[in-house]
Amino acid sequence: MITLIGLGPMGQAMVRVLLENGHGVTVWNRTAARADGVVAAGAVRAETPADAVSASELVLLSLTDYAAMYDILGKAEDALAGKVIVNLSSDTPEKTREAAEWVEARGARFVAGGVMVPAELVGKDEAYVFYSGPTDVFDKHRDTLALIGRPDYLGEDVRLAQLFYQAQLDVFLTSLSVFMHASALVRSAGVPVEKFVPYAKDNFKMMDFYLDAAAEQIEKGEHPGDEANVTMMGATADHIVEASRDAGIDLVLPEAIKSHYDRAIAAGHGRSSWTSLFEIIKADVK
Repeated sequence: MITLIGLGPMGQAMVRVLLENGHGVTVWNRTAARADGVVAAGAVRAETPADAVSASELVLLSLTDYAAMYDILGKAEDALAGKVIVNLSSDTPEKTREAAEWVEARGARFVAGGVMVPAELVGKDEAYVFYSGPTDVFDKHRDTLALIGRPDYLGEDVRLAQLFYQAQLDVFLTSLSVFMHASALVRSAGVPVEKFVPYAKDNFKMMDFYLDAAAEQIEKGEHPGDEANVTMMGATADHIVEASRDAGIDLVLPEAIKSHYDRAIAAGHGRSSWTSLFEIIKADVK
């Protein structure tokens, strides 16, 4: 038996995948009616959070954030001892660390996770999930967790799953905003966005070409200049700001990008590769 608490679209998708693979699943949700569909499919409805936790050794959480964990498990503290809590909710790495300490202080083990696909892809070949926390706990439940998606275990530091999860969403959300901004720029001239889409797709695909070399330069702390140096790229960033201003569209995103180049030039990186922007962005830690 597995318990799953939180029946939004992601939680419901996970319940269905577990049921389809022969697992008994106990469920609980604050709005009880959300359990109706999965109960009809074979899940067992728990009346209280304590009943849900008591039903299984392995308890999966699919909640809005980590604050919801305290609200719910705080009503089930007496049932936590000996349980494994796998929190698949979204929050910050630091809040993940605090949550692990809270759970472990009540006699349970804690694994953090971050599901990197939308609900409709849970359990499909495209699905993968970041995990971090105690290796022995993860290894014991790896096969069950693999039903949700490919389990990518990042290590004992419980913060790492959320760190990678948020880093991936940083890339994803920024990319979506970039596409919206570029589309607004094109539409300002009355051009249908559909005409721009094939070029945007090519551009996103081309990003792959730059990443390995960029990572190597970041790790070495060396940013040899070439034709894509900071001064040249900064001039392009300035042109994007001016084109956006002329088009009357929002300037927040292009001005933020331009500020990276302006600060890199001010710090003496003008003749360095664009990867030297990392030196401006990073925290002052190793």
